[in-house]
Amino acid sequence: MPRWKIVTLAILALLIALIVWQYPGLKAQAEAGSAYGARVGCSCRYVENRELGNCESDFEPGMAMVSLSDDPETRTVTASVPLLGSASAHYAGLSGCILDRED
Repeated sequence: MPRWKIVTLAILALLIALIVWQYPGLKAQAEAGSAYGARVGCSCRYVENRELGNCESDFEPGMAMVSLSDDPETRTVTASVPLLGSASAHYAGLSGCILDRED
């Protein structure tokens, strides 16, 4: 087997090991960011009555991967990070926005 193939396979194996090793931390960060994004997005949309597209400007730096979607019928905002996590928050009147529990 040529040396370049061995080196390529070794680098690929190291990259896969790094992804597997970092995955739990990345997933936890994505879940926390999604929950924060859902609550902030819900408050922006239903407490402040702003357009959902304008709500992403309220995010903290580093939240570019979090995207928002809106369900006006249930007054719910869902925030998600592709392939890693999502969370929803609904507007509960005087209580403001409450994160939905994941069962």
